[in-house]
Amino acid sequence: MASSPSRRRPALILFVVIVAAGCLALGWWQWTRFEAVGGTGQNLGYAFQWPLFAAFVVYAYRRFVQLEDRDPSEDAPSASEIREIPADVLPTRTRSGDQRLDADNPDDEAHQAYNNYLAQLRAGEADRSST
Repeated sequence: MASSPSRRRPALILFVVIVAAGCLALGWWQWTRFEAVGGTGQNLGYAFQWPLFAAFVVYAYRRFVQLEDRDPSEDAPSASEIREIPADVLPTRTRSGDQRLDADNPDDEAHQAYNNYLAQLRAGEADRSST
């Protein structure tokens, strides 16, 4: 349900004001810490960073209101816009589940291939008992 441009949510506005004021207060606090005897460059960096956070909160609220007030018909896709990926664009996948080993049937082709693979690995292994 979209709200009219003149109607805003007071709780959200209050939240934005409190968060922005808190960020500015933290920026002021870091500035006073920087000016103190033990202040460092890190405090100065934070003193400049907190007002940027406050500005971002205000920007995010403004953008939220713009998106909320936008007409849904503007979001309708045009006829020339592609909506789905054509089937021939992606390569086909081979299914690994097609060749399952049947432990009860040693004559199974996949079972034999696996046993041959293990035999090749065993034959290629060096004898480690002498080392």
